[in-house]
Amino acid sequence: MNKWQSVTIRKTATIREALAVINDARSAFAMVVEGRNKLLGTLSDGDIRRALLAGAVLESPVEPWMCRTPFVASDSASVDDILRMMRGRGLHQVPIVDVENCVIGLKTIDDFLQAPKRDTPVVIMAGGLGTRLNELTRENPKPMLPIGGQPMLEMVVNRFVLQGFTDIWLAVNYRADVIEDYFGDGAKYGAQIRYLKESKRLGTAGAVSLLPRDIEEPIVVSNADVITSVDYAGLVETHKANGAVATMAVREQEFSIPFGVIVETEGRLMRIEEKPVQRLVVNAGIYVLSPDAVRAVPADTYYDMPQLFETLMAQKKPVFCERLHGYWLDVGQRADYDAANAVLGRRASSAGEPDGV
Repeated sequence: MNKWQSVTIRKTATIREALAVINDARSAFAMVVEGRNKLLGTLSDGDIRRALLAGAVLESPVEPWMCRTPFVASDSASVDDILRMMRGRGLHQVPIVDVENCVIGLKTIDDFLQAPKRDTPVVIMAGGLGTRLNELTRENPKPMLPIGGQPMLEMVVNRFVLQGFTDIWLAVNYRADVIEDYFGDGAKYGAQIRYLKESKRLGTAGAVSLLPRDIEEPIVVSNADVITSVDYAGLVETHKANGAVATMAVREQEFSIPFGVIVETEGRLMRIEEKPVQRLVVNAGIYVLSPDAVRAVPADTYYDMPQLFETLMAQKKPVFCERLHGYWLDVGQRADYDAANAVLGRRASSAGEPDGV
């Protein structure tokens, strides 16, 4: 029996039966269902107390006392969406339902508090100048720009820690002091944070060469300006299952062409495609590298991640890509930064605290 099935009751159940289900499952509520687990409502211990105070007895049916409009999450909701709802509304449990409002799962606060600790090291590239953001980064390093009142780098760190990744390296260069002063040793995040200090700019991969050479496990590498709901743990597991030396996270990106595109053959007009939308698979700025890939990065050299992947492919090494799903935003330009603040800042406000996407 799945966890959620142990807390379901029928509308004909009595209060006594509901109490037994809640007690046995050590739950805060029971889900009242009918048919193929269509959700009718929920019954909390608080609902039961109110029923008894109103004159109900233990043999009374639960239906009149259940909450008929419980907060639920759709089966397409991301982990971050669910956690945001729980934080914002003070919920400890949220039923997961399909398009027909049938229960297919249950998320509890313990699911988020008890993420297994993972030994996989994480490197976050936080040394860039952020020149495309102009005046915003003249005094403040790009990763420390606030989104919804929280530095974007802190969002990335929190996302990793939430999934159990606590061995974190921050690659720093421009205004490294600001980043080090803010994050310290990582204790306040429940993590160990160390620093890869670039004496010069080393590109999107070069700082990896500063890691200890005795690393025996794959590492995750992420750009500091990628705000996403990606499942990092799933990405690592896929990398291992593929026997990959390097895995690049990719995503499908739509590009709208604001013109009529002409298709012609030797000057003869064949057709006109009016403002077509192209869908391309693009680099998402997140990678998993096995120790051999880490050691392939040259020391003290400006080196970008695409160069590493091209080198490994030329050597016929097993290199894979994995498509991401869910929220993803590369805060590369001013428009991206404004969009991130508009979307994530609004979510943070609705939740009552900054969002750790």
